[in-house]
Amino acid sequence: DAFLLYLQGLVLLDKERKSEAKEALLLSVRSYPCNWAAWQALQEVQDADGCAAEGSLPDHWMSNFFAAAVCLENGDENERGLEEYTRLQHLFPKSEYVLAQAATAHYNLRQFDEAQDLFESLHRRSPHRIESMDTYSNILYVKEAYAGLSHLAHSAILTDKYKPETCCIIGNYYSLRTQHEKAVAYFRRALKLNRNYLSAWTLMGHEYVEMKNPEAAIEAYRRAVDINPRDYRAWYGLGQTYEVLRMPYYALYYFRQATKLRPGDARFWCAMGQCYESEELNMQDAALQCYKNAESKGDREGIALAKIADLYRKRGDYEAAYTYNKRNIERLDADGVCNADVVQTLMFLTQHCKGTGRLGESEVYCSRLLDYGGNHREDAKSLLKEIRLLRIHSEEGGGGGGNAESDEDDGGMSMSESD
Repeated sequence: DAFLLYLQGLVLLDKERKSEAKEALLLSVRSYPCNWAAWQALQEVQDADGCAAEGSLPDHWMSNFFAAAVCLENGDENERGLEEYTRLQHLFPKSEYVLAQAATAHYNLRQFDEAQDLFESLHRRSPHRIESMDTYSNILYVKEAYAGLSHLAHSAILTDKYKPETCCIIGNYYSLRTQHEKAVAYFRRALKLNRNYLSAWTLMGHEYVEMKNPEAAIEAYRRAVDINPRDYRAWYGLGQTYEVLRMPYYALYYFRQATKLRPGDARFWCAMGQCYESEELNMQDAALQCYKNAESKGDREGIALAKIADLYRKRGDYEAAYTYNKRNIERLDADGVCNADVVQTLMFLTQHCKGTGRLGESEVYCSRLLDYGGNHREDAKSLLKEIRLLRIHSEEGGGGGGNAESDEDDGGMSMSESD
């Protein structure tokens, strides 16, 4: 009997007899594939032993739902999971579950705009749905959408204020308003309703970090890891907390765990690089390799390029530092960034190009420094004069010498006047 086999699988799971539980659950889903609870229990066994068991699954459309759900649980297979759910959306266009899972896949891939669009579509289609809306609240939190998060929290309260997801949404709302004590209170309320509610433990850990309570944060993150050892967010949170405590060896261990689960996430490689770079470890070769890994994984925050350039500069490998600084300034320009990082990068490029005889390139970088105020502007003016004089001398009195000197005076005057 499929349902008796399912119950047997649950009992065996509770007794930590994973292989026997898996066998019973596989027999259950083969006998009756439409029992989704059995598939969910099988997913827990699969996560525990890392075995795909795809060859043992029944030839049924429920196997596709199972495979897609497993991809979302496995941190580095979200793209495959998204592809599966995209196919399922064509087969089940009215399925709210499939739409929610596709949105969650986008969220896991940090494609927040796409995820938000799908969640908004889901909310319009089913305004009283609470399931998965806690993930939607995470997106609104990241995007600092105060009004949207407030509206979602109000809607969830009116629908069912005693759902763990509702408490989590309200907790995110208070966290965004920097009312961390109230946020913790609501995450605790969510855990009273469901002790194994993973998101609440992880988010509560984040709040304790904000409240400068690392011991409580570590306890919350550890609870999350105990519930689901594949929760990379909790491992990453543990690493960050130990980094704050200036315990880089512990931090490094937890960052490694997060990286094993999501090797394609550049944030974790950058975090490991910062640990290796710390005063306590001072392992610059290892740090450099971590930052290079982060850069190859598509570092969205742009931390890796600047760090690689700086490490090469400290080593005295100025040509390599030039290469990475040049790539970094291109990235900063593309992102429209105007801050101290831009000034520092432009100053290095100006000085390096000047010292290596790339005077035209040096002049371009130096001219850009005139757009920034303070001492940088005055330094840039002096440097620009030196560079232009060097260009005149390098031309050995060629036909453009007088014009270059004239350009120097006019250019410096016009740029200062325009500013």
